[in-house]
Amino acid sequence: MIRLIITGAAGKMGKAILNIASQDKEFEIGGLVERKGHPLIGSYEPVTHNKIMDDLADVIEFCDVIIDFTEPRATMEHLRLAREYKKAIVIGTTGFSEEDSVKIRDTKDIGVVFSPNMSIGMNLMFDLVDRATRILKDNFDIEVMEMHHKWKKDAPSGTALRLKDIIEQTDNKKAWEEVYGRKGITGERKKDELAILALRGGDIVGEHTVFFAGIGERIEIIHRAYSRENFARGAIVAAKWLINKPNGVYSMKDVLGL
Repeated sequence: MIRLIITGAAGKMGKAILNIASQDKEFEIGGLVERKGHPLIGSYEPVTHNKIMDDLADVIEFCDVIIDFTEPRATMEHLRLAREYKKAIVIGTTGFSEEDSVKIRDTKDIGVVFSPNMSIGMNLMFDLVDRATRILKDNFDIEVMEMHHKWKKDAPSGTALRLKDIIEQTDNKKAWEEVYGRKGITGERKKDELAILALRGGDIVGEHTVFFAGIGERIEIIHRAYSRENFARGAIVAAKWLINKPNGVYSMKDVLGL
C-alpha cells in the first residue's frame, strides 16, 4: 500500500488526483494539505474522511510519496520538507523561475518526478516533436502555440516552454531567436526564429500545437486536454513508478519509458 499526500488538495487538480487515488487499491490517502487561510482548512474531506491541513509538516511522516500541484513558492517549501523527511515527491506545478527549476533538477537525496505536464499523451507529443524537429528543422519554420483557461496565472505555459526547450536542444549550435508575440513592422521571419505564443480564454483545460511550416506543406502536432483527469492519471502513474526507484530527478519520459 502506497501512502499518498496530496498538496493543493482542494484545488481543481487536487480534487482530480484525490478522486482517482481514492479508487485505486494501491493507495492509502495519508494526508491532504491546502494553503494557510483556505476556507476548507480543518474540515474533513467527504470521501476519504481526511482532515484538510494547512502544513505539510503535520502529516508528512505518514506518507511514502507526495503529489504536488500548487504554486512555485509552496512547492519549493514542500520540496524542502520532502528532502528533510526523505519522502518521494511528484511535482506538476508550473511557473518556476530558472533558479528554482535548477534547484529542483539538482535534487539527489530523494526521488523526484518533475514535469510541466503529467499527461501521458502530452509526453508522447514531447517525443514526437523531438523526432520531427531533428528531421525538419533545416527546411521548416517552427512555431509553438498554447491556449488555456482565463484563470491561468503563468504564460507561456510550462508545457509550451518545455516544447521550446525540446526544439532548441535538437541543435545546440543553432542561434535560436525566441519570440513571444509579434507586433508592428517586424520584417521577414528570421530563419532561426522560434515563436512561443500564449492565448487565454474561457475554461480551456489546455491545448498545445507545434507548427512545422515548409514551402507548400505544413505539419502540425497537436495535443488537446479536455479534462484535468488526464494530468491526474499521469501523476498517479508517476507516483507508483517513483516509489521503487533510486534517488534522483526523473521526467515523465523516464516514467513512460520513451
